[in-house]
Amino acid sequence: MMRISVSAALAIVMAGIAATGASAQATLASVKQKGVLTCGSNRGAPGFGAPDAQGNWTGLDVDLCRAIAAAIFDDPAKVQFVPLSAQDRFTALQSGQVDVLARNSTATMSRDTQLGLEFPAINYFDGQGFMVRKSLGIASAKELNGKSVCTDQGTTTELNLADYFRANNLTYQPVSFVNATEAKKAYEAGRCDAMTTDVSGLYAARLTLSNPDDQVILPEIISKEPLGPAVRHGDNQWGDIVKFTHMAMLNAEELGVTKANVEQMKTSDNPEIKRLLGTEGKFGEAVGLTNDWAVRIIKHVGNYGEVFERNVGEGSRLKIKRGQNALWTKGGLQYGIPVR
Repeated sequence: MMRISVSAALAIVMAGIAATGASAQATLASVKQKGVLTCGSNRGAPGFGAPDAQGNWTGLDVDLCRAIAAAIFDDPAKVQFVPLSAQDRFTALQSGQVDVLARNSTATMSRDTQLGLEFPAINYFDGQGFMVRKSLGIASAKELNGKSVCTDQGTTTELNLADYFRANNLTYQPVSFVNATEAKKAYEAGRCDAMTTDVSGLYAARLTLSNPDDQVILPEIISKEPLGPAVRHGDNQWGDIVKFTHMAMLNAEELGVTKANVEQMKTSDNPEIKRLLGTEGKFGEAVGLTNDWAVRIIKHVGNYGEVFERNVGEGSRLKIKRGQNALWTKGGLQYGIPVR
C-alpha cells in the first residue's frame, strides 16, 4: 500500500510538472489563435515607439514587433500596440495582457530573477545622460551640483541618478513624475534645471520641445542601459522566436540581405544565406515557424541596419550615430547568433 501511495504521489507530481511545462509553451499557440500579436509599447518615444495623429505606430521597437508578426503570420500589420507606462509595463506582461514588451526597457538582474521575465535580445545599447538648456552654460554633468533634475518614477533612471550624484559627492534636487512625458513637460516649463533619461530618450524628447536647438545633451553617460524586448519566464519557444527575430535582422545586415534584394538572395550559394533564408535546413520549424521565417521578416520590415536608419539613424529626425549599435564587424556591440 505504501509503495502504491508513493507511486501515485510521484505520478501526480510528474503530471503537474508536465502540465506546467505545457502551459509555459503556450504563447505562440495563443498568438496564432488570436490572429494578432499584442505588443506592449511606449506611446511617447519618437523614433522608438509612438503613434501619429492617425494612430499609425512607428519606431525601432515598433518594427521589432512588426518583424515578429511577419515571422508568424507573413503580415507585419497583425500587431495590436498597447501603450504602457513605466509603472504598468511589467505587470501587463506578467498578467498576459501583452505577448511581448518592446518598450525601451532595460535588462537587469532583478527584473530577470525577481519579476519572472526574460530579455531574449538587446535591440538597442544605450546609456543614461542629461539634457540642459544652453543658456545655463553647463558643459558637464559634474557642473549640476545643487541643481534640480527632472526624472520619472519607478525606473532604473531614478536609481542611476541617485547613484551618480552620490558617487561624485554631489547634491541635487530630484523632481520626480509618474512618467517621462510629465517629466519632459516640467523641464520645458522650467521646473527643473536638467532632465535625465536614456540618451535615446533625450534625443526623442528634444524633438518635441518648442525650441529643440536651445537644448544640449551633456557628454557624460552615467549607466549601462541594454534595452530590449521582454517576455515571460518559462516559455522557451516564445523566447527563441523573439530572440531570433532580432538575430535574423542582424545576420541579414551582416550578409548584405536587404528588403530590396531578399527574394533574389534566395538563389545565393552562400551557405550562411541559405540557412538564414530557409533554402537549406529546417531552422524555422524548430521554433514552430515556417522555414522562410527570416524571409518574411526581411521582406516586410528589413534588416537591422535599415530599421535603425529609418527610425533613429542619421537620416532620421533623431540623427543618432550607430556607435555601439553598429555591427560587431564595424566596432559595435550588435552580434547576430549564427543560424546553423
